[in-house]
Amino acid sequence: MELPRPGEQDRQFSGSLIPGEPSVEVRPVFGNLGAFVNGNMFAGLFGPDAGIRPGQSGSGELSAIEGAGPFGPAGRPMSGYLTLPGAWRSTPELASDWVARALAHVRAMPPKVRKPKPAKSR
Repeated sequence: MELPRPGEQDRQFSGSLIPGEPSVEVRPVFGNLGAFVNGNMFAGLFGPDAGIRPGQSGSGELSAIEGAGPFGPAGRPMSGYLTLPGAWRSTPELASDWVARALAHVRAMPPKVRKPKPAKSR
């Protein structure tokens, strides 16, 4: 399965939504982008789609908005994540508000502990 890649406009839009806080880290995820706090992803870019982890309380509210839906590969969407409506590109303040809500939700989660990398054998 070939994964979609974001274009430059997609990256710019997504980047404009992510707060420039020292605790927020943006890094590649399978050729796309993810925004993390305390090791947990709160927002991401999958091809042209921007998605967030809204938490249980925000999930029902966001999924009721036209254009929102599953986030990630078709047939295997990421559990707990939803795509922001594409129409919000013309009203980025709506998308920014949801990204802020996702950041607050994920920031309240316990930090993810990274597994140590196995030692390389010579």
